[in-house]
Amino acid sequence: MKRLLNAAAAVALIAASVPAFAAPKTLELVDRLTGRAAAVPAAKAQTSYLFVYFKDETHAVYFATSPDGYTFTDVNGGEPIFTGAQLADQKGVRDPYILRGPDGAFYLAMTDLHVYAQREGLRPTQWERPQAEWGWGNNKNLILMKSYDLIHWTHARVAPDDLFDEVKDLSAAWAPELIWDPSVGKLMVYYTTRVHNDPAYLVYSYADPAFTTLTAAPRRLFDYPTKGKAAIDADITKVGGKYRMFYVTDEAPGNIRQAASDHLTGGYVFDPTKIDPETVHAEAPNVWRRHGTDTWVLMYDAFGAKPKNNMGFSETTDFVHFKNLGRFNEPNSPMKATNFANPKHGAVIAVTAAEVERLKGWFGGK
Repeated sequence: MKRLLNAAAAVALIAASVPAFAAPKTLELVDRLTGRAAAVPAAKAQTSYLFVYFKDETHAVYFATSPDGYTFTDVNGGEPIFTGAQLADQKGVRDPYILRGPDGAFYLAMTDLHVYAQREGLRPTQWERPQAEWGWGNNKNLILMKSYDLIHWTHARVAPDDLFDEVKDLSAAWAPELIWDPSVGKLMVYYTTRVHNDPAYLVYSYADPAFTTLTAAPRRLFDYPTKGKAAIDADITKVGGKYRMFYVTDEAPGNIRQAASDHLTGGYVFDPTKIDPETVHAEAPNVWRRHGTDTWVLMYDAFGAKPKNNMGFSETTDFVHFKNLGRFNEPNSPMKATNFANPKHGAVIAVTAAEVERLKGWFGGK
């Protein structure tokens, strides 16, 4: 008995000497936002960049910042700012997109989907619904989040097919993105969907001011013109008087294409030209402007890159000619990721240096 007591005491002593495990710090989820959003900073003050992305390995959300649009550093030392378990019914999130609204608030949207949930023991089946009828990766929810300071965020899970009887047959709610529609004074949410296992297409709806739900059933935004082929992962940017939509198709040569319209919610003119320079599969185009220039960056997820996926980049001033900048940390590429690797399906927005410092301060200046 004495020997057992001595052993127990030794174990207790060892345990007392080992620091308690501390979960990585994340941003704050709140029931409601307090205060009011500040005015949108002047364009000349938005000299820095914020990159939101996820990783396949974790199905979690990450932030990285850059002072120049070339070198990006993760604000949390490569740890998630939110985990899928915090946000999603499926305990995994994908395809994050961020926007600063005209009200000064930040809006974050993503896909509620974990493609490895069965393997990870999170559900007994591969997908929420049978693949034969509902297709690969079928899911129901969009994740909608809002913040005034990039630190404290509200959070809602929104299932369009539960909200609206008109879309009960939709089997996917993927890659939501956001843009302000000045014609109706509302935040437009557009995303990829499909009917059962048919080819995917693009739809749009509108969000309530609190960004907790959709206020109207989704309407068709864009179909790929070739029958049996899909259009997914749309990204819309207003450049001059044109709305430019970049998206992904599975028609050879595949990857990223663009369409343009004078109107946000329709009339997009098909252009068959392949835009990206990749010879491997790519998806998730995102267009953002370099501060103080007329140069626009086309960023995309080169998920077919070996041995691991990477983000690829091109530049344009006329949306006709695109200069290949290569991928993060490749030889001769100006694009650098300093403390993270293998980011997937992300988006970049302009922010101020003070907003970057606030994020760094929250995570202890990692």
